[in-house]
Amino acid sequence: MKKVLGLLLGVSMIAASLIGCGSNQTKETTETTETEKVTETTSDEKAYSFAFLPNTQNNTFQAAMNDTFKKLCDENGYDYVCLDPDYDLNKQLSQLADAANQGFDAVFVIPVDSAGIRQGLEQLNEKGIPVLNVDTPVIKEDLDLVETVIATDAYNAGTLVGAEMAKIYPDGAKIAILDFPSNESCINRVAGFLDGLGEDKDKFEIVAQQDGAAALDVSMPIAEDILQANPDLDAFFCINDPSAMGAAAAIKAAGKENVGVYSIDASPDGKAALLDGSFTCVAAQVPIKIAEKAFESAIALKEGKTIEKEILLPSFIVTKEMAEETAGQWQ
Repeated sequence: MKKVLGLLLGVSMIAASLIGCGSNQTKETTETTETEKVTETTSDEKAYSFAFLPNTQNNTFQAAMNDTFKKLCDENGYDYVCLDPDYDLNKQLSQLADAANQGFDAVFVIPVDSAGIRQGLEQLNEKGIPVLNVDTPVIKEDLDLVETVIATDAYNAGTLVGAEMAKIYPDGAKIAILDFPSNESCINRVAGFLDGLGEDKDKFEIVAQQDGAAALDVSMPIAEDILQANPDLDAFFCINDPSAMGAAAAIKAAGKENVGVYSIDASPDGKAALLDGSFTCVAAQVPIKIAEKAFESAIALKEGKTIEKEILLPSFIVTKEMAEETAGQWQ
């Protein structure tokens, strides 16, 4: 008897289940459709697509920015791509044209040549794609084509390093500068450095100023030639760590011990060089903070908010204690 009752109860439950499924099918389908619509609407409103077009990825500075952009986009479910021209202006112009055709919601751009990318910027502007110029500013004539310039205050970084050199050489010194004149940020670093030498600037003799291309392999042979031509050289000022590493390598190869190396970057390699004595002084650039601020600004633009035309993030002198605490990292 119990078996019969159990069987009848089971059949009743199955029937009720089937009836329930049948009566709710339309309702559930409707609810699913509505949920999908809500999801699609939310996705359409927030799933942005961003592109980063640096001047190169063969530098840990730009690589740190790329990593930060990717991390932020992944966390928010946004599409992201990085296009690397490897310091080739024509390639970057082609990439800017491609970015315009792909219809990104915003692009972050470091120009290969500050004066050479107007054509690409115009193509992006024609498609209504906001351009956030990061790290290295375009020339003044092209500022109307970008929404904002977000960078380390390059002039400020230069003045900090110049002031440190003036402290170490109160009576002046013979110095060489390894610059990078096609890069607006590097021009500002040199200008800041010279002003940072202060009232006693005339005591400093610039025996050479050459283009080190912001690269170790280019800067090293130039530094070797400068050292050979100026055996009494006191110090190098270099516009970034790769260039300063080239100068440090040349100094070591020449067997010299009392030639100072002053740099701007505070990259992981630069911090290591500061700790081992290869660098005398280094002021910080802040690629991670630049990327974070640029990402925040792009979102603000997409939400219809106004952002500042120029956002300069302060630099600072990196002490050995700071270098130890942040070894292997950018800031």
